[in-house]
Amino acid sequence: MSKNQVSRRQFLSYTLTGVGGFMAAGMLMPMVRFAIDPVLKANATGDFIPTKQKIADLTNEPVRVDYTFTQVDAWYESEVTSSAWVYKDDSGNVIALSPVCKHLGCTVDWNTDKANQNHFFCPCHYGLYTKDGSNVPGTPPLAPLDVFPFIEKDGFLYLGKAKPRKEA
Repeated sequence: MSKNQVSRRQFLSYTLTGVGGFMAAGMLMPMVRFAIDPVLKANATGDFIPTKQKIADLTNEPVRVDYTFTQVDAWYESEVTSSAWVYKDDSGNVIALSPVCKHLGCTVDWNTDKANQNHFFCPCHYGLYTKDGSNVPGTPPLAPLDVFPFIEKDGFLYLGKAKPRKEA
């Protein structure tokens, strides 16, 4: 026998502390996992969202390109459909513009105002944008339309997150 004997009281204290620690860890681990799970989940889609628009089919006339992506809000996933106005400029560069008006967030449309042909028109407050997305002075929008970064992959257009333009 050893000289350091553990009394019954010490043994019971050590045992209850150990069992209580394991029980506390067993209750806390699911809560911790629940709290940090969305942070640890890998995003397989990357920064660009695929569209069904072929780059070769684009002309100098803006076309509305609708695309769908999965939006994750914590543990809730939903399918979101959004759109962009896409065309090729005179030098053949692809331009992708956000359809969201910078005045109050309404949706702009291409060439729908009979008085202002070849402009993006916001029907909510009669906002106008030129073909390149610049706001027309004297109309409600105070900033140009946001632009989408894009990449071409296998001949199709992939759009990134819309970013505001620096110039205004």
